[in-house]
Amino acid sequence: MAYWRRFPRQMQAAADAAAAPPPVAPVARSAKRSPTRMMRQYDLVERVRAYNPNTDEDLLNRAYVYAMMAHGEQKRASGDPYFSHPLEVAAILTDLKLDDATIVAALLHDTIEDTEATRTEIDQIFGHEIGALVEGLTKLKRLELVSREAKQAENLRKLLLAVADDVRVLLVKLADRLHNMRTLEFVPPASRRRVAEETIDIYAPLAGRMGMHEMREELEDLSFRELDPEAHTVVSGRLGALAERNRNLIGEIESQLSANLTKHGISARVAGRRKRPFSIWTKMERKSVGFEQLSDIFGFRLVVKTVEECYAALGIVHTVWPMVPGRFKDYISTPKQNDYRSLHTTVIGPGKQRVELQIRTEEMDRVAEYGIAAHAFYKEGVGSPTEMLNRESNAFAWLRHTVEVLSEGANPEEFLEHTKLELFHDQVFCFTPKGKLIALPREANVIDFAYAVHTDVGNSAVGCKINGKFAPLSSELQNGDEVEVLTSPAQSAPPSAWESLAVTGKARAAIRRATRAAVREQYAGLGRRIVERLFIRAKIAYDDDKLKGALPRLARTSIEDVMAAVGRGEMKASNVARAMYPDYKEERLALFGAKKEGAEKAVKPAAKSAIPIRGINSDLPVKFAPNGGAVPGDRIVGIVAPGEGITIYPIQSPALKDFEDMPERWLDVRWDVDESSPQRFPARLFVQNVNEPGSLAQIATVIAEHDGNIDNISMSRRSPDFTELTIDLEVYDLKHLSAIIAQLRAKAVVAQVERVNG
Repeated sequence: MAYWRRFPRQMQAAADAAAAPPPVAPVARSAKRSPTRMMRQYDLVERVRAYNPNTDEDLLNRAYVYAMMAHGEQKRASGDPYFSHPLEVAAILTDLKLDDATIVAALLHDTIEDTEATRTEIDQIFGHEIGALVEGLTKLKRLELVSREAKQAENLRKLLLAVADDVRVLLVKLADRLHNMRTLEFVPPASRRRVAEETIDIYAPLAGRMGMHEMREELEDLSFRELDPEAHTVVSGRLGALAERNRNLIGEIESQLSANLTKHGISARVAGRRKRPFSIWTKMERKSVGFEQLSDIFGFRLVVKTVEECYAALGIVHTVWPMVPGRFKDYISTPKQNDYRSLHTTVIGPGKQRVELQIRTEEMDRVAEYGIAAHAFYKEGVGSPTEMLNRESNAFAWLRHTVEVLSEGANPEEFLEHTKLELFHDQVFCFTPKGKLIALPREANVIDFAYAVHTDVGNSAVGCKINGKFAPLSSELQNGDEVEVLTSPAQSAPPSAWESLAVTGKARAAIRRATRAAVREQYAGLGRRIVERLFIRAKIAYDDDKLKGALPRLARTSIEDVMAAVGRGEMKASNVARAMYPDYKEERLALFGAKKEGAEKAVKPAAKSAIPIRGINSDLPVKFAPNGGAVPGDRIVGIVAPGEGITIYPIQSPALKDFEDMPERWLDVRWDVDESSPQRFPARLFVQNVNEPGSLAQIATVIAEHDGNIDNISMSRRSPDFTELTIDLEVYDLKHLSAIIAQLRAKAVVAQVERVNG
């Protein structure tokens, strides 16, 4: 094998030496070992054998020696041999009691990335299963991406997609990150902050979502110590002082709890602990309270045998000590999405001290501590880890669904943003009218709820009822709310503004996709009209089948792509004609958009909008031309502006000269004014008046007396005797504007009046 050819005698000697039993017994936890002494091969095998008597010792031995020789003389930033890092990662995973393949993947996880080892070689020596795990843990270090955020997002995307195939990739990655955070002090300062931010933004919440609370808390606390060392020191000092003052309190509460439960025939394991600095700090920030106002710095865990005893213990505790209202949560009847189950309550204990209690069974406690890793991967006859997790773990099912949603992100930055949104929130639990449970992040609203039910429900949502009462779609949801989403088939796409209201990544991604699809559909419709008008004007036949055959020449994959490109102004309609008819020769547009024969057939009246124009069969934005606008009575033409919409010009506007060579962008439009509902339109006048007191007042009076509305006036003096004015005003139509111009010309103080068109 290539493996033995690469490492001949040295490897066998190293294997023999490493396999020799050490003179002392192995320590219990990896975090307690001195960093100067690496775990021996014998130690690793014994740690695995302690929970898996059927472990493949030969596989573990080969992986140990292979990784040690592959990393060779490489050093970590601390100066320790690099091989100490994969060893510590493997040790963390043995604490989680994981299977042989996962332990081997931990030993090899950096070999492809940092050594000469290859995926092919690892497959040959250790099998395809382990090779796939190691490949899933290898960063995209050769990927040519410009921004650090893009690189971070692509590496995270690769990791999560690998996790969706095999969750053990995630467990190794989390253990890898945990050991890196434990040794962060040796990393250069510039990199330390980046790693800590990434950990607290992505990996700690991901560990929490997988139910691995102990690991999540340690990752958060290590990140907190790096990102805000001053706050970490202050909170740690206050916690230490509080613990010293209440040195006997924990023991007293533990003994009273045990005595009361035993008195009622319940045998329970009672353990108290104080919360970590990061948890305390975030609660102080979230609730805007001081350290002295926190009531749950100390927490106690009651572990009993059965679910029935959980509720019995709860009743006993509430009978002995008064409960704090609003502080009870039942995660046994309604588990969290990461499989967490427990009863939470807060009572007033000895010395009027508030005491937070968690009551659970042994199995619940194991899942609460190890989360997704609590399932016994190494048991025989249960199928592959992924198959077993599909059966037993809601957390893994949630993760796979989340990855499917996130993988549809349009770019790396969106993917990173949505991942953080999905991972970083606590949850609220709401119900559909039929009783289906929907779990959402804190601060989620009805829009998020609708998309959690189904994408089609979200896209067509027009209203809602919360607990039977009508409410806005932006209403924030609370635990236990029953939500009925009202939909309408008339709404096929959500308003784009919903994206800023949504909290969940799933809702934001769906809204963004629907908005893009709607805009694309609008541009495609506009593009089709532009193409059809050109074909009518050129008197050549248009046919979709013929265009389909010309798609390769246009470098597009579908007819809709072509039409959308024309509608956005990215492609000329004449290019489409040339692709379909190579002999086609483009003709210049006749003077300023005069109506072409047959063009009227291509124009269909659109629904009325804020600007009453007919001939625009599209929802694209419509606006008046700058520097003069247009008024009813003017002959008008619409010009398609790529990526902006449609601009309405009067036919006499000199600005239209700029579009003479782009006939495909011209639209034949006309006014659609409702005489029963008068509406004002923009116009601009150039006025030269005599420079004397009161002249401006006379001009303004004429406009006001004739029901015109002045929007803006700018002045410039050309000579001592005359002043030039540019007046933007609003009038009803061309007749109205002409009357105002005539009255201004009749004034003695006015030397000249002209309408401005561009």
